[in-house]
Amino acid sequence: MLFFSGSVMARLVDANTAAPHYMQTTEDADIWAQIGDNVVTVGNIRAGQMLAVVPGAEDYYAFHFGFGNGWIDKGHLALVSGKKRVMDSLGDLNKPLSNQNLITWRATPLYNAPDTASPRFGTLAGNLRYPILSKLKDRLNQTWFQIRIGDRLAWVSSLDAQEDNGIPILTYHHILHDDENTRFRHTSTTTSVRAFTNQMTWLRDQGYTTLSLYQLEGYVRNRINLPGRAVAITFDDGLKSVSRYAYPVLRQYGFKATAFIISSRIKRKPQKWDPKSLQFMSVQELNHIADVFDFQSHTHFLHRVDNSNHPILLSRSYQNILMDFRHSQRALAQFNPHVWYLSYPFGGYDEKAIRAARDAGFHLAVTTVKGKVKPGDNPLLLKRLYILRTDSLETMSRLISNQPQG
Repeated sequence: MLFFSGSVMARLVDANTAAPHYMQTTEDADIWAQIGDNVVTVGNIRAGQMLAVVPGAEDYYAFHFGFGNGWIDKGHLALVSGKKRVMDSLGDLNKPLSNQNLITWRATPLYNAPDTASPRFGTLAGNLRYPILSKLKDRLNQTWFQIRIGDRLAWVSSLDAQEDNGIPILTYHHILHDDENTRFRHTSTTTSVRAFTNQMTWLRDQGYTTLSLYQLEGYVRNRINLPGRAVAITFDDGLKSVSRYAYPVLRQYGFKATAFIISSRIKRKPQKWDPKSLQFMSVQELNHIADVFDFQSHTHFLHRVDNSNHPILLSRSYQNILMDFRHSQRALAQFNPHVWYLSYPFGGYDEKAIRAARDAGFHLAVTTVKGKVKPGDNPLLLKRLYILRTDSLETMSRLISNQPQG
């Protein structure tokens, strides 16, 4: 894929700034779009195809691509010849997008009809998520995905792409070297530096993009185009081992992550390292890792259990929970003015907690329920995945991959 620089991105035309009109490609033409943080080559349109574009002063015209914009070099476009028209006898161009995407793994043919014998509209690049309008089966019982691109309909065979099974949020807490882990060896939430490094190396080698929760929110709400290989990485609690061991690995690979911080446990000064105790990060340590980590809420005083070993949040009133959530947001504002995301302590929540999270202004909240995140999910009850230190990389692959067919 070809990447555009930030300066080029700033000059690209927005397809929503004016009414688009149809033009025709004069030759095979590459197209670009913003996928995650980057503008990349996302495929091509064949010569003679019609596309609704917005002309601009720069060298590119914009068109609708998924949940955002695509761009095409204006030198590849001309006025529509003759009486050619975009065919849409059933009004499919006006259908709302579903909560389902397809994922491409390689260059994927786009057809003008759900038939491999029909003319090609173009190609989608590999490693893309793209919204589906609808699905149908042909006379051979083959599934086809209907999509919309540049105010045109196109079809993708399920033999060439796969339905999106969701984005995994990986959950971590504590990280220690094997030889210093004498106290937490049998604690499932503690992983080893070796296992974590191997897992991050696997993600890097497999071409995964790590998402911020701001991007994940865009995915849940159908507002953003993202790569096919994408994962969010989260750490609960705000333990010192995160800055000591996780941060260097993530930084080396250019990954981003989210740290859910128990704001009442932030230390004024760094503590001397002691692997036999649970130590929390200081203000200085949090500031040091802010180039990799985004800081979000794991509550202020509610990360405790009662005498029955149940999350104390469950026995608190709505007002008490709401006050705590807001206290946490104020405490974390020194690191992040947008504390919009919450991790429920010990994964415990009830209707009071959900209502308090909404009223505190949280956009998303994560649980410990196992699973992936999909568009249309309840944003305040998102699932996550644990990868244990004893899990093989094959197990990790099986858990998080949206395996391609064939």
